[in-house]
Amino acid sequence: MRYRRVLLVAVVAICTFASIGVNAYAGGSHQTGNFTEAAQATARDASAVVETPPQPTTDHNCGDTGEKQQEVEENLDELGGYGPLFVDGEQSQEDCDAITKFQKRMGIQPAEGYAGEVTHSVLTRLVASDLDDCKADEGRQVCIDMTHQTLWVVDDGEIVLGPTAVRTGMAGYQTQPGVHTIKNKSPKEWSKPYKVWLPQWQRFYGGQGLHQTTTYLHNMGPGAGSHGCVNLLPNDAAKLYEMLDVGDTIHLFGQRPGT
Repeated sequence: MRYRRVLLVAVVAICTFASIGVNAYAGGSHQTGNFTEAAQATARDASAVVETPPQPTTDHNCGDTGEKQQEVEENLDELGGYGPLFVDGEQSQEDCDAITKFQKRMGIQPAEGYAGEVTHSVLTRLVASDLDDCKADEGRQVCIDMTHQTLWVVDDGEIVLGPTAVRTGMAGYQTQPGVHTIKNKSPKEWSKPYKVWLPQWQRFYGGQGLHQTTTYLHNMGPGAGSHGCVNLLPNDAAKLYEMLDVGDTIHLFGQRPGT
């Protein structure tokens, strides 16, 4: 009895397989294609491996979770360009690496990956800057948002530098708003009133110009700032000096808080 049952199962299996083959053949290439595609899809599903989402590396020596960790992670993620990080409000090796890279780019000291007040302030200003407020469809234009103390360069409608951090005139020495052009430039200019060299000097209005900062750029408190010039980070000053020519447009808008 058992033998007959086994034999019956085998016959049914053979007949089923034969029926599939006949139907596929009878239906032409269209049916054969469907049968082959279904078999391939089944094979792919069977071999598919479920990938585990990446997890933060919590084993690190980057210090404690910063006082502004969550906000810094959110803003850095929105800004982009500084590597992978996890927006979870907790310090990880990935977060530390991204924050450190940002701090080095913006000249923030110390650049150790701690999400503190200065890093948070600079990131907030960069993210809050509306890059459409100053758009040049033709030609090159330096855009300086004095409200947020940020700068970027537009060339034929495309952003080619920034946004980055700057510092404009302090109270009593407000940087002149409006649309200006670069009048002259020099690798370094001696400031007679303040007796200091101004590297990568590019004058745009009166005695005001773009130049490399001579002090810590992120000291933004009362009494800190320029005497009307636009202070630049060293790497930005060098890039802008090489990029810009006499006659290029400088568009300053907004107002630095406290001026």
